Amino acid sequence: MNIPAIDISDYNYPLPDHRIARFPLEERDLSRLLISDNEEISTDQFANISEHIPQGSLLVFNDTRVIRARLVFFKPGGARIEVFCLQPDGAYGQTGEATWKCFIGNAKRWKSDNLKMEIESPTGAITLSAERLEAIGDAHRVRFNWSLPEMPFEQVLEFAGKVPLPPYLNREPVSSDAERYQTIYAKFNGSVAAPTAGLHFTPTVLNSLETKGCRFDYLTLHVGAGTFKPVSVADAREHQMHEEEVIVEKAFLLKLLQNIQGNIIPVGTTSMRSLESLYWFGVQLLNGKEPSDRFYIRQWEPYESEVKIPAAESIQAIYDFMQRNNLTQVSGHTGIMIVPNYRFRICNLLITNFHQPQSTLLLLVAAFIGDGWKKAYQYALDHDFRFLSYGDSCLFFRKDQAK
Repeated sequence: MNIPAIDISDYNYPLPDHRIARFPLEERDLSRLLISDNEEISTDQFANISEHIPQGSLLVFNDTRVIRARLVFFKPGGARIEVFCLQPDGAYGQTGEATWKCFIGNAKRWKSDNLKMEIESPTGAITLSAERLEAIGDAHRVRFNWSLPEMPFEQVLEFAGKVPLPPYLNREPVSSDAERYQTIYAKFNGSVAAPTAGLHFTPTVLNSLETKGCRFDYLTLHVGAGTFKPVSVADAREHQMHEEEVIVEKAFLLKLLQNIQGNIIPVGTTSMRSLESLYWFGVQLLNGKEPSDRFYIRQWEPYESEVKIPAAESIQAIYDFMQRNNLTQVSGHTGIMIVPNYRFRICNLLITNFHQPQSTLLLLVAAFIGDGWKKAYQYALDHDFRFLSYGDSCLFFRKDQAK
């Protein structure tokens, strides 16, 4: 593995609690925007981001939708058990029963008995039952049954669950979170955390970008709870990166190919992770490794050898693979961990929020703009920017613009 040691303490910074935005601003695009271009820093309001985006850029959005993943049960004796739904065994819209990988809060109080919850829905009362199955690492499989078996489980979650706000907000969700912790273009259920860079976009902002000649397209990465997992080892190379599901349409790949020589701008780290993972899927195909089902990108795969395949050739390989197999979409899982010394293959600019100290997301930013992240974050701290999911935004230009 050709990566120098990564001392995670080098990616720390002081984040006072009062600088974490607990709630969103009244209007999405009223957030502030920090622009860092070759370490030259300027600021604006997000509503004016089109003035800072190069003309003709392709913006790539993650159209995943946050599910109400938090289920709170109470045992007859009053014990509170929280079941956090992470990932289904099958499709999201299962009927009859559904089995999910879940985190369980207060698990020691849940032995062998089933948990039950009465919930109200437009079609009447529903009884939701949860049965604890085997452990999977620090999680468990949980089987759910409900008294209206024809209702899809994702709809049951809409009535029974709570919005899964990040733990660092340290508050219970309020009614407005159902709308504000969701992008305006969210479409496909599956995330347990929002792709928060997209929270700033409004129809007005999108219109202003279109007027400038920018193009848009969408992919889907279902954001997992691992996005909040801190790096708890001294050398980040020993961190076990979480895996997430990526789904792209053939039409998306065609638009990406048409714009590959221009500026590709992921909206958020999840879009960036998806785009860079697609490059490595194309490399697999060009090396004769066709997936039997879904593609899979290992955590350190990009660092194992020197690869000089152009981005256009890699993406074309995926498009050709889909043509050969008569596929309209392709999906898989990525465990890729983007750290300093990663060579970016697709992305030129990045729209993102401010991230937690010593996090994998901050490592990604450092990989993209180098040590300039320190100057940018110190500027934000000195000038009262709001941090994390409901906070302000950044527009970063890649430190190395060679493609």
